Amino acid sequence: MKTLILAAFLSMAATPVVLAQSSHSGMDHSNMPMTAEQMDGAVHANAVVNSIGDGTANVSHDPIPEIGWPAMTMDLPLLEGAEMSDDLTPGDSVILMLVKGDDGMYAIGGMMPK
Repeated sequence: MKTLILAAFLSMAATPVVLAQSSHSGMDHSNMPMTAEQMDGAVHANAVVNSIGDGTANVSHDPIPEIGWPAMTMDLPLLEGAEMSDDLTPGDSVILMLVKGDDGMYAIGGMMPK
């Protein structure tokens, strides 16, 4: 019985990891201009694009528990060479890849349609 309970717990504990890994499978991170440390610290979040400007994007994102952020609407800088679909428009649902810079601030390293 203990083995069955342990197996059930472990399978439930792994579910969010599997979902998080599969939720951004469309992003190809191999050509992104960032360090291995930045890639290891990158987080992904669901968001809606409000606007995209010169070097920034305004998005409304879901909570991001990995970095302690509640759901909010905010301007985020776009990293140079950020991986983005060419046809993103306001109102599109996307998956963001946020990368923490040396200054401790997060920027968008990738934004792909959901």
